[in-house]
This record gives sequence, structure tokens and C-alpha cells, in this order.
Amino acid sequence: MNKLLVFQTDFGLDDGAISAMEGVSFCVDKDVNIRHLTHNISQYNIFEASYRLFQAISYWPEGTVFVSVVDPGVGSNRKSIVAKTITNQYIVTPDNGTLTHINEFVGIEEVRQIEEKTNRLKNSELSYTFHGRDVYAYTGARLASDTITFEQVGPLVEKKDIVKLELYGCHKIENGIKGQIDILDVRFGSLWTSIPYEDFKACGFDIGDNILVEIFNKDKKVYSNRINYGKSFADVAINESLIYMNSSYRMAVAINQASFSKAYGIGVGSDWKITMTK
Repeated sequence: MNKLLVFQTDFGLDDGAISAMEGVSFCVDKDVNIRHLTHNISQYNIFEASYRLFQAISYWPEGTVFVSVVDPGVGSNRKSIVAKTITNQYIVTPDNGTLTHINEFVGIEEVRQIEEKTNRLKNSELSYTFHGRDVYAYTGARLASDTITFEQVGPLVEKKDIVKLELYGCHKIENGIKGQIDILDVRFGSLWTSIPYEDFKACGFDIGDNILVEIFNKDKKVYSNRINYGKSFADVAINESLIYMNSSYRMAVAINQASFSKAYGIGVGSDWKITMTK
């Protein structure tokens, strides 16, 4: 391992939770190198946690250990697991769907269930609501520091048996393509869709095209307009909309220097679909 330990949670930074996770990790090995993906995942939003891992993981070195804790089922009988990706990285997380995007778009080599008799913070056995500290940070630090091997995490779990969330993907339609609004570029309000660039390109769209974009909340159309397809925000004027390929190689919709989501009241998730047609 390379001693890199990356935390992601929905805990925020308003209390001592993250500091406690860091402290546990440093007690395992004071030389562990802790970094943070984000602690601003929307509360209880497992899909968002899954997406943010996918967004970041390929830019980290082999041997990096990620600890992702968005765990509305904490204290229940859901499993605690560690997944090894085919790119030789490790994700410590509850088995609740957090690995969905990694499984689909990166690839998982092997999964092990955390054996808590050996991989749990000493004297935390009566604590049922902070596995992020007591199990995940502790196990992640032990793995990142080579205190334990991956095999010592616990018994193997069949990859097919881990929990997976439904992914809408994209679908070819007449003269275009349909996808889901998966997530926002939160700070700027851009809509990130489930439509991969290659599938969009295969529809025959070219830079400079004026594309009809329609957005639906369930079956109700809430937006319809033609939008220019550009390489970057500089291709349109301030306050003008554009379609572009985002940093995860998915198609996105934005307003230059404004929030598309706020401007039109657009949300994310399975109720929100988007079509792009000629």
C-alpha cells in the first residue's frame, strides 16, 4: 500500500466526527497520509456517494484506500465490506450500493466482508451508530498502512451478491438520445446526465449544433428549448445555456456563470429524465 487514505462521508464538517476518524487512523499509524474526497454528500444519498467515488477514483495512485461512509443503515445487519478494484485500489464501505458506479464503470476484482472481531477499534463494541470511526476508518488505516493485508480483512463475498443501485444509463430514441439527470455540479448548478460522450457522439451530434433539450419530472415536461453544443463555457455568452462534455465524460447542461438547476427548478435522480434530439 502507499499509505494514502481518502475519506468520503455525508457527515459535514460542523462537529468532531471527521476529526475522530482521523484520530483513529493516526493511532493505527501516525504516518498514514489522510486526504478528503468530500464530506458534503447529501444526507443519506447513497447514489451520490457512489457517483463521487467514480468521479475521483481513477485519478488516484494504485494502492490508495478509500473510506466511504454514507450509511443510513448503520447498526443494522447490512454488511461492512472492502472491495479491491481491477485498478488495484480499495474501498472500505457499507454494502448498501456505494459500489454501484465502481462496479459498472471501473470494475471490481474481489470483495471481502470486514471481520469485526479483529478489525474494529478496541472497546467500541457497544457503539452501534458510528461505524465510520469504529470499523471503516480503523480498517482503512490498517489496510493503508500495511498493518493487515487485504486477505486479513475477512472472508470473501461473491461479487454478484453485493448491493447495487439501479442505473438508468442512456437509450437511443428517434433523432437523439435519452438519459437521466444523475447529479449536479453542485456549486455551479450544472446538470450532469447519465449519457456517455461516446453514445452522444454516435447520434451524429457535432460541436456547434443547436440541439433540442427536453427535461421531464416523471411524465411531466418541465423544460424544452434548443441549446448550443460547445466544448466549454467560453463558447457561449454569459447567462446563455450550453451542452458540453463534463470531466467524467458524460454530457451535461449548464448556464454560463449561472445555475441551470436553480433557474429552471431541475432536480436529480430517477424521476428526472432528459432527451437531446436534432
